[in-house]
Amino acid sequence: MNVVIRVSDKTKEKLIEYYQDKKKDKVIPYVVFQAVDMDTVITLYESGKVMFQGKSADVDAAMWREMDGQSKVDHKKMKEEEKKFYYCTSIGSDEVGTGDYFGPIVVTSCYVKNEDIPFLEELGIKDSKKISDEKILKIAPEIAKRIPYKSVILSNAEYNEKYTHDVNMNKIKSLLHNRVLYELQKEYSQYDYMIVDEFAREKRYYEYLTDAPFIQKGITFMTKAEDKNLAVASASIISRYLFLKEMDKLSDSLHIPLPKGAGCEVDKIGEEVVEKFGEEKLKEIAKMNFKNTQKILHTLLY
Repeated sequence: MNVVIRVSDKTKEKLIEYYQDKKKDKVIPYVVFQAVDMDTVITLYESGKVMFQGKSADVDAAMWREMDGQSKVDHKKMKEEEKKFYYCTSIGSDEVGTGDYFGPIVVTSCYVKNEDIPFLEELGIKDSKKISDEKILKIAPEIAKRIPYKSVILSNAEYNEKYTHDVNMNKIKSLLHNRVLYELQKEYSQYDYMIVDEFAREKRYYEYLTDAPFIQKGITFMTKAEDKNLAVASASIISRYLFLKEMDKLSDSLHIPLPKGAGCEVDKIGEEVVEKFGEEKLKEIAKMNFKNTQKILHTLLY
């Protein structure tokens, strides 16, 4: 996927600073820099155009549109079907950390009343993947002061205990979503919709919950729910905020800055962790089923 946007000189400076450590040495005519961030290649041109290439190109481009002040809710262009999920009182949940080797999985549910919508729009609420971490650290506490929420943080030590051949990532996510949705609706039972960003088909989702002590029903599953419903978007931001705070704690405890994602930099830091603290420490802070583990422990067969 390729996405091209144009940004202001001020945002160009932010781009240069943000990708400073991820720049490639390659010199290209009329290009300020080219960088690789996880699975996205970013090329900044002297003209102010920025090209994003990769699976997450749309997400990264949206983040910089937001930084440049280009992203606003266009209510006139919203489809009628989408409006009913946007202008409503709802409970929504979302998770972060499932694609990160280090750091926990965080799942949050939020209760947003119709009258909260202008407040959230004023803060510029969108999916956390489209907002910079710097902005999330600033606005998440404001959301939490006004919007009721429930969160669960699953450490990687707990994740590694739960993850088996029969218990995969989607089952773990389903159990965590079910928990925070159930807990929140017990306190806030008056809502129009309960929405989850679809990561598994509805039938499969409920199959994952067969052994759960309680099962929350009445969920509306939809793709890109964080773009269509502010409860899900708020949940996404609070989850990301908690994830960032937990990552800071882990980094401080090790005196090693832990990178996000699951790229090459993660492998380097993983090797450093094993060298300093041993393999057991890796089991505490990393998702051991990721292929990074084999690379870090040098057991991957090519």
